Amino acid sequence: MPDVLARRKFTVSGQVQGVGFRPFVYRIAADHALTGTVSNTAAGVFIEVQGPPESVAAFGHDLAHKLPPLARVVSCTHQDIPVVRDEEGFRIVASGDGGAGHEVLISADVATCDDCLADMNDPANRRHLYPFTNCTNCGPRYTITRFIPYDRDKTSMACFPLCPECAAEYENPLDRRFHAQPNACPVCGPRVWYVNGAPLGPTPETHPNATQDAGRPAGTPAILALAKALAAGRIAAVKGLGGFHLACDAASDAAVGELRRRKHRPHKPLAIMVPDLATARRIVHVSPEEEALLAGRERPIVLCRALAGLAGGLAGGLAEGLVGGLAGTADRVKSEGVAEAGCAPPPISPLVSPDTPFVGVMLPYTPLHHVLLRLYGELLPEGRAAALVMTSGNAGGEPICLGNREALRRLPGIADVFLLHDRDILIRTDDSVTRINPATGQPQFLRRARGFTPRPVFLADDGPCVLAMGPELKNTLCVTRGDKAFVSQHIGDMHNLETLGFHREIAAHLPRILQVTPQAVARDLHPDYMTTAEAEQSGLPVLTLQHHFAHIHAVLAENRHDGPALGLALDGTGHGEDGTVWGGELLYVDNVALDHQRLGRLARIPLPGGDAAIREPWRIAQGLLWRLGLHESGSDGGRPWPWLHRHAQAAAFLPRVLERGVNTPLTSSCGRLFDAVAALLGLCDTITYEGQAAIRLEHAQDAIAPHGGDHDAFFTHAYPCPLRAARDGSDTLVLDTHVLFRAVHDDWARGTPPGEVARRFHAGLVAGLADMAAAVAGVMDVPVVALSGGVMQNLTLSVHLPQALAARGLTVLTHAELPPGDGCISLGQAAWARRVLARQAPAGRG
Repeated sequence: MPDVLARRKFTVSGQVQGVGFRPFVYRIAADHALTGTVSNTAAGVFIEVQGPPESVAAFGHDLAHKLPPLARVVSCTHQDIPVVRDEEGFRIVASGDGGAGHEVLISADVATCDDCLADMNDPANRRHLYPFTNCTNCGPRYTITRFIPYDRDKTSMACFPLCPECAAEYENPLDRRFHAQPNACPVCGPRVWYVNGAPLGPTPETHPNATQDAGRPAGTPAILALAKALAAGRIAAVKGLGGFHLACDAASDAAVGELRRRKHRPHKPLAIMVPDLATARRIVHVSPEEEALLAGRERPIVLCRALAGLAGGLAGGLAEGLVGGLAGTADRVKSEGVAEAGCAPPPISPLVSPDTPFVGVMLPYTPLHHVLLRLYGELLPEGRAAALVMTSGNAGGEPICLGNREALRRLPGIADVFLLHDRDILIRTDDSVTRINPATGQPQFLRRARGFTPRPVFLADDGPCVLAMGPELKNTLCVTRGDKAFVSQHIGDMHNLETLGFHREIAAHLPRILQVTPQAVARDLHPDYMTTAEAEQSGLPVLTLQHHFAHIHAVLAENRHDGPALGLALDGTGHGEDGTVWGGELLYVDNVALDHQRLGRLARIPLPGGDAAIREPWRIAQGLLWRLGLHESGSDGGRPWPWLHRHAQAAAFLPRVLERGVNTPLTSSCGRLFDAVAALLGLCDTITYEGQAAIRLEHAQDAIAPHGGDHDAFFTHAYPCPLRAARDGSDTLVLDTHVLFRAVHDDWARGTPPGEVARRFHAGLVAGLADMAAAVAGVMDVPVVALSGGVMQNLTLSVHLPQALAARGLTVLTHAELPPGDGCISLGQAAWARRVLARQAPAGRG
């Protein structure tokens, strides 16, 4: 033993369990010939190392700079402690109990690593093509975890005892599968099977039509049967990592059209999965930033611009197609694309993304996906790209299916065949949806779920634990712990009992796995939301925050901004503090003083028929025209309104509704303004999914820099959008979008091309919003502007509005970790509520 010894204790918190952290510590301790121990505890990972002082110091350097791929250290503290005499070797000791208030971060699910892919691709390896291969650097985490610490008996792998070979890997600190909790092989691990036809039961033993695993490579017969069914044009329900996918041949108009018909999803874009980046590049443009996002360990869906001739989009003539007529239009678009390009048929059907030139693409992220895409590609003619539609395994509006029995009960009307397995999914989690903002090169979330949940948002300070119930649409939940906010995966629209059940699952699961007890619950202002009822029935003190202020609090929380800020909250609808429908608001928020005010808004527009107007944008357009004095089509000598051929009778009746003000709420909604313009330009008179009209309007723009390039050129001939005082006697500033809409109408009446009108509308709105914010910022001496709301998912606005605000000398805060749409609301509610509780605590009301 050396004459001089030092002993040092390290406490490491963060994402340090289930990521190979203890074997990493073991290896670097061995590298420096140190003795000691490492263990998982409620506070994180405890390490004690002993040896020569210079070796202990070198260990500390390696601990900070040579982390395992999935580890994420939040804090690392150390202290010198007394030397232990006669200690021999370095040991990994058993995990301690998670305990209340633990500081461990639960790992998200991680895509299959290169080492495991090499094992699967090696015919001599016992895991050749095994669809549940994983190690400490990859595989399921969040979706199979019941409790912390992350040990096998606390996951859905508890029912799969390890075989001797897997046990040896699991117990060897120098093996990359040491304490890989989902570790398995064909001998001891989960099985996969294929069900053809009307299902009679959920297991291979009970189903007469099931193709079972038989020999090695394990699972290949079942997955090969699935690949053949997909190649033959059938629709499959495939059990994956966080739930089921519905899959079909992405190149087949018939298969994609039939999936749309059965799923009641006539137009909303569908995601596709391709085997590799080379295949993706045959379908879409892939920038370096998009490549990094596609191939990263999270493997989200990434929206990429389709190659010429491959997208549906408005240029392809699909804007008004319904399910029954889509296939014929798609065939025409295909043939025109082929004729123009002089090449083989496109690798995907235009029906995959009929409203937009962007396609949602993802790469395989589980071993099962890799095997499926490989076998499927081997069945295709030489030169044809392997691309499968992979969309959420649910009927429209319901949560993604979780288990075998649930899928067999809910999906027979959609799927022809099923691929099932017996590893339980404990937490249903959809795929994340992202894109790259071309102005910044940074990712933007449209939906945050698999791969990112439950990664926390780090807040500016510690605070009490709260549960935030989220919004009614695109719901997420949020639970806070210390200086971290844990926002749930996408839950969905709270319109049915199935989604309410999912909401309750996560509301119970997040506090349980974080081992915290909320002191209060935060909810939206709307009195009739399902989330409102859930909050009121929780038994906790209830705090209420208006929807659009929650949007701005969310941006401030993400950016750790304390103090005053202005906020532009731009979305569809939200129940306002004055009882009206908000949606295009300029707000003042001080999250320290807990002060907030509404300082500006868009001019109000009527919604004839209430909710019917949201489904039928032509009503909004006609209502706005009526407000402008144009009560009948052609009354100004111009063109007939484009919706009359489909809605003549209802349109003739609408003036009476408007005159009487019956069921015609007024709204300042920015989203509804987009709907009205899209309807007037003949792009969309009815919608089949939220945001459809705005999506078509954005992608109808002409080519003058709508998504980047020359910022100044974008504003060429922008329509006017002036500021004025409110006419209701309030101090609220109004952005007069009636003037903007009148300019749209006048150009439309003159026959100006829709692309030019659409771009000039976008430019006028951006300039008007920036002018309004700058005017108020100057008066208030608040130079910070936060941007949020579903309209900020419009790529044109997300590129040009921050630039326009910056050009006016303002500091702009945007979302980076959550979507700008309603998926961020729960964070805003939680961040605000914990500040309220912290303020109340000294008075004894916390």
